[in-house]
Amino acid sequence: MTSDEVLAEFRAAGALMEGHFILSSGLRSPLFIQKMRVFEDPARTERLCRALADVIRDRFGEVDLVVSPAMGGIIPGYETARALGCRAVFVEREAGEFQLRRGFEIKPGERVVIVEDIVTTGLSSRECIEAVRKHPGTLLGEGCLIDRSGGKADLGLPLVSLCTLDIPAYAEDALPPELAAIPAIKPGSRGLAA
Repeated sequence: MTSDEVLAEFRAAGALMEGHFILSSGLRSPLFIQKMRVFEDPARTERLCRALADVIRDRFGEVDLVVSPAMGGIIPGYETARALGCRAVFVEREAGEFQLRRGFEIKPGERVVIVEDIVTTGLSSRECIEAVRKHPGTLLGEGCLIDRSGGKADLGLPLVSLCTLDIPAYAEDALPPELAAIPAIKPGSRGLAA
């Protein structure tokens, strides 16, 4: 699947929004990706995650386990694991830190890949990586549907994506005039990062 085909799937779902958006990092952006609009369509989600599984397999080889961060990574993680023919688990926050819960485990020798929906700054990815590294297994890298950092997010391990975008993000006090002229909205599900 090409980058243009990936973006066409997001556009068709109404998931690419233009305006003035406040990201969970507190930064401002003229483009917001409402990925849950993609995930409400199981056929679209399956197509995208099957393509991501192909990219992951090409880069990392066989995978035994996909780990995703809750909440946004659960659906693409599950669908990508299904396409890879492996297990899927997720980490969730407990006392402010990502942890495996619900009896989930990473077994010794398992080849593990983290799957995210969208990577922006890489913060949740790095937190997920930190949680996974507390367990046995071999962490191979990460895959995501869209890397909106333009390839700049430093995860400390290889990142593959279906599409890489370089979407500008600005501090509130450094907005370009055309963005400052538009009222800001916070469309995401998470509050602002502390």
